[in-house]
Amino acid sequence: MRLNMASWAKVDMTMADSVEVYLDDSADIPCQYVFSEQPRAVMIQWFVRNPGSSNRERIYYGDDTQQIVDNGTDFMGRITVSDIGDKMGVLLTIQDVQLSDEREFFCQVNGMAAGNGEGKTHLRVFDPPEAPIIEGVLAGISVTNELPSKIASCEARNGFPKPNITWYRDSNPLNPTHGKINVVTLVTWESSGFYSVQSDLQYKVSKEDKDALFSCEVSYYVPGAARTAESKGINITVHYPTAVVKLWMESPQALVKEGDTVELRCQGDGNPPPPYTFNREQEPETTLEARDGKLVLKEVTRGDSGVYQCRSLDLDTYEEVMGDMQLNVHYLDPAVVVPKDSEVMFKGESLTATCNALSSLETATVWFKDRQRVGTGHVLLLQDATYSTAGEYVCEVTVPSLPGLHTSGSVHIIVQGAPQMKDSDREVEMEQGLGKWVNLSCEAHAHPLPSISWSFSGSQSWREVLTRANEHNIISLVSVKVTSDVTALCNATNEMGTETKSFSIRAIPMVTSTAPYLPAEGNGVIIVVIILCILLLAILGSVLYFLHKKGKIPCGRSGKQEITKENANKDEIVVEMKTDTKTEDTVLLKGVNGDKNGPSNQYMDLRK
Repeated sequence: MRLNMASWAKVDMTMADSVEVYLDDSADIPCQYVFSEQPRAVMIQWFVRNPGSSNRERIYYGDDTQQIVDNGTDFMGRITVSDIGDKMGVLLTIQDVQLSDEREFFCQVNGMAAGNGEGKTHLRVFDPPEAPIIEGVLAGISVTNELPSKIASCEARNGFPKPNITWYRDSNPLNPTHGKINVVTLVTWESSGFYSVQSDLQYKVSKEDKDALFSCEVSYYVPGAARTAESKGINITVHYPTAVVKLWMESPQALVKEGDTVELRCQGDGNPPPPYTFNREQEPETTLEARDGKLVLKEVTRGDSGVYQCRSLDLDTYEEVMGDMQLNVHYLDPAVVVPKDSEVMFKGESLTATCNALSSLETATVWFKDRQRVGTGHVLLLQDATYSTAGEYVCEVTVPSLPGLHTSGSVHIIVQGAPQMKDSDREVEMEQGLGKWVNLSCEAHAHPLPSISWSFSGSQSWREVLTRANEHNIISLVSVKVTSDVTALCNATNEMGTETKSFSIRAIPMVTSTAPYLPAEGNGVIIVVIILCILLLAILGSVLYFLHKKGKIPCGRSGKQEITKENANKDEIVVEMKTDTKTEDTVLLKGVNGDKNGPSNQYMDLRK
């Protein structure tokens, strides 16, 4: 700014329009001047003027002889004035700048005859506000409200100069719109000199705003720049009527069978969730007991199948919305087997058995006998029945698509006919020594249960050891003493017939090494011959023993004779003869029982 104080003398003044500084910092205000002619003396004065006032207040005086900071001002003790280097001018420095320092500062220069001049600078003080704080309305806001409703407030405190607040929805600025958006701003000038700004957003909500993020932004100035700070985003609670209601089965996740507990869940798209009522389509006037939108059906049966409905009533619009679903409860009735319980068949006959179980789903049937799989399908054909056909047949019915459903039934098959021996061999031949006991067994199958009787020829000594029977089987065990050739017959008999099994036992005489006394005349000749043979063998043994002692009989690989008992008594002589090769002479001794000992191991017991 340039100001000519006299036409005959001129002073050029240079001062900045404004100086910007942060609160509590130091401010430097320069005042430069140039005289048209050299002054003899220069007097400098600084004045301040409060905003909105025309009065000035001097805060400094200085000349060539003195510098005075005026007392009783806000700047006493905080200002200094110094020369500006090699240039004509002075620098006013203000320490610890306060908000109240934002004023107009005037610099007056008086060069007496050389002229005088004045310039001014506006000191601007800045202090950023605190971060903005946003708060949403806790209560829900209905979309049915005709006018915009307050949804949030934003506050920026303790800023200088006054900050400004802008509203955003999903990062898009919200500008006041008639009937849709209103912004109400309250500015507070604190006693400290700072400004606090509160802004309320009034907004006509819609259903789409339930997921929107609302935020506010505060903008403020700092020395040489403009800054912004944004708040966090908040959601608001939007109340809107229900338009769609959905009903579904929450549990179980699979197909439903009788006995299950079923949970049906009802949910609408309104907020807050309206109260729900449940009913069956077949019984629209009957309300089912439910809680929090969930209907629980315990131990359901096929009678619980049907269409279930869920209704919601909006308390603002009184509109009713309904959702429904079909519930199918699957079942499997007990298996029905035909023939029932038990069935009697004759041997050789055929029988068709059926197993059926009524079900809401496709079934699979498997037949078992003695835990062994014997057939599939609901029909079982038994052909040409034998006694092995008899027994209990179990049919198991399952539902492949719903493993929890299964049932079973059974039929007991009885095969009726004449007795049948267990062994295929009906005639048994054997040998047994005289006087010995032999065990004979006989087992038969039949229905009705047969009885077993025994008959014998050739022996009168027999006893029954065991008889055991069950429903279709009987076994008998006897012991017979063989006194001669024996023929035994086992007869299994019932009202349908008889089956016989025969045993032929050939008696074998029991022969010992000492011949028994036989009074018959022919036997006496045999005894004499045997005694002579024994005597000859004894003589032969004595000769061999004598020759061995004399060394006349060599011992080598070709043969070896050895007397095993040197101290035998006179009544008993035992000779052992062994040969290693077939080329050597062998002696075959034939006993009284007709047995022969092999050439490699011959023993003879000679008794006088």
